[in-house]
Amino acid sequence: MTDTPARSAETETDTPLRGLSAEAREPLMIQAAKLYYDLERTQTEIGRALGLNRFQVARLLREAREIGLVRIEIAPRANRLPALETRLQKAFGLAEAVIVQETDDAEGASLPAVAEAAARYLAALGPRLSLIGVSWGRTMSAVAERLPAGWAEGVEVVLLNGATHLRSTRAPTNAVAERFAAAARGTATLLPVPAILGQAATRDALVADPIIRRVLDRGAEAPVACFGLGSLPADSVLVQSGYIDGETMLRLRAQGAVGDILGRVIGPDGAISDPALDARTIGLAPAALRDKALSIGISAGRSKHAVVLAALRARYVNVLVADESTARHVLGES
Repeated sequence: MTDTPARSAETETDTPLRGLSAEAREPLMIQAAKLYYDLERTQTEIGRALGLNRFQVARLLREAREIGLVRIEIAPRANRLPALETRLQKAFGLAEAVIVQETDDAEGASLPAVAEAAARYLAALGPRLSLIGVSWGRTMSAVAERLPAGWAEGVEVVLLNGATHLRSTRAPTNAVAERFAAAARGTATLLPVPAILGQAATRDALVADPIIRRVLDRGAEAPVACFGLGSLPADSVLVQSGYIDGETMLRLRAQGAVGDILGRVIGPDGAISDPALDARTIGLAPAALRDKALSIGISAGRSKHAVVLAALRARYVNVLVADESTARHVLGES
């Protein structure tokens, strides 16, 4: 078997450099690095200056980074932690991680910063978006508040899970799709049904309805999904909205449930925790998130560490926006 032409060319042209010792190559590395990083010369221009070809220049620059002769530091103006983000991406195969530094240990104190970071990330995606699916809840409501006007001009925002509340809550958490769409001067496609029904047969009948089915199919088609990762406290929005009572919540936690995604209660491995409850739930199934080009999970607070880890293990998330303590927890660094 022979090498590909490109590889053969690089191997042949790199032969003179391979014969040099590390000490002999170092002055060349320094010179190439100064020309490339400080004087902004192209690799072809550097090659002409040093009597090398671009393959040799590329090798020198790569080796200079590998041995620490060149150190590249990403220093964002926002309070992000790029090194921690990179470790997360490597550990869980993520397309992107956006991790914000914490300045307050209080539970929930990082939500504003995480929501702001998520809004900035979505706004950067905006020009490429025509359809996005979203969930509802406190975290997503906080993100909606921070989206800039025109963040995704004309985008269609489809709700991924039922959001019609049975009773009012202290803060509006169910109008997320409308608020996302309004900020983008787009349209919202809503799912005007409860998140959880009293009987599986009622849920099945609603899902079979052509109008409801059309919304669910639209959510499945969305290439991008954005959703909060919820824990299961006594004051969960699922309880406050009337979908689950306190006794059921205690039972779910006793069974090992760690949180919910799109209203679906999951265990530590990401599997559905209570199949009977799930059979009464309307919305996109977590497993469908694996098929999205971008599946953006947003989380803030230590109470959500377990559900974030479960979602990462199950590959429901390929973009994580979270706080520092969450990132360190899932990496086993805390």
